Amino acid sequence: MQIEISAKKRTLQGKGASRRLRGSGTVPGVIYGGESPAQAIQLDHNSLYHQLKQEAFHASILSMEVEGQKERVLLRDIQMHPFKLQVLHIDFQRVDPNKKIHMKVPLHFMNEEIAPGVKLSSGIVSRVLTELDVSCLPKDLPEFISVDLADLAAGNTIHLSDLQLPEGVEVPSLVKGDDLPVATIVIPRAVAAEEAAAGVAAADIPTTVQKKEGVAKEGEKKDAGKKK
Repeated sequence: MQIEISAKKRTLQGKGASRRLRGSGTVPGVIYGGESPAQAIQLDHNSLYHQLKQEAFHASILSMEVEGQKERVLLRDIQMHPFKLQVLHIDFQRVDPNKKIHMKVPLHFMNEEIAPGVKLSSGIVSRVLTELDVSCLPKDLPEFISVDLADLAAGNTIHLSDLQLPEGVEVPSLVKGDDLPVATIVIPRAVAAEEAAAGVAAADIPTTVQKKEGVAKEGEKKDAGKKK
């Protein structure tokens, strides 16, 4: 999916100029990287705010048009107001199609409801990671990486080495030898306590039956003695 974004060159800079831009519904920003010098830009706040709600906007190569000239960029940094729903500043990095990039990509968890640990053991999926730092060429950058939980049993864990990565995508952590956990299924204490109680109750049943059988046999012996 190609996401397009429009911006204008920004000539006035400084805190005062940026404050006035924000007051007029505009977000100050910058494009840097590549062989071109850094360029100060400004973007429409409402349009940008709605685009930031898209997950793909944060992990995709964006097509930015700056006064008729298009550039391929990555979102690198966002500064938000401490309590207002307002974007204060935004940074983009130019993309070289022949150089690898490092990017955080969201993880999409699939088949949670049919995982044996959930369906059979009443467990809960614990997501250790929600995004993954990957390295690849811009053309190979995935919007997300799927994590299939269809075969995950209670107490088991999916690690980075278990993921099906798209072609051309590497995980720096794995290259370094860090096979980090991604997701696991845990049994809630309440469920574990109920199962333990049920196990104790089940273990008591044969004992009770044996006692009753023993009492019955003793009664039979007494009756037999009286008859004699």
